[in-house]
Amino acid sequence: MPHFFPDRRSRVRRQILLVCLFAAGARGAFAQTPDSIEASMKKMLAAIQSNSYDDFVAAGDAAFKSGMSKQMLDGVSTQLGPRLKQGYHATVLGKLNQQGYTVYLWKLEFNDKKDDYLVKMAVKDGKVGGFLLQ
Repeated sequence: MPHFFPDRRSRVRRQILLVCLFAAGARGAFAQTPDSIEASMKKMLAAIQSNSYDDFVAAGDAAFKSGMSKQMLDGVSTQLGPRLKQGYHATVLGKLNQQGYTVYLWKLEFNDKKDDYLVKMAVKDGKVGGFLLQ
């Protein structure tokens, strides 16, 4: 049989390889956020871990800063701080456009292997307008 007619098995292998390469490339292309956005999210998680109000609101706009109290952060920090200290992995899920904000989404998996969280961070003009953990 001539070389330009590969056997069925090698054609199937090549097709599987192409699908895998396409899927890996598509995932990378669709699941990206600007480095500054990723850095802000990580700083806010670090602020929750250390219960640092000033660090948590540092990237926020005026409405975010006025709407967030130290007591609110205390509650979140008490609940999630110990889990964050054990380690976590954030995976970008994508972004949405909502009410003039770009809302970035991450899956937050903790090293303790308990429940995951969804992180939603709303950004407008380089400032955080909302930060939600579900």
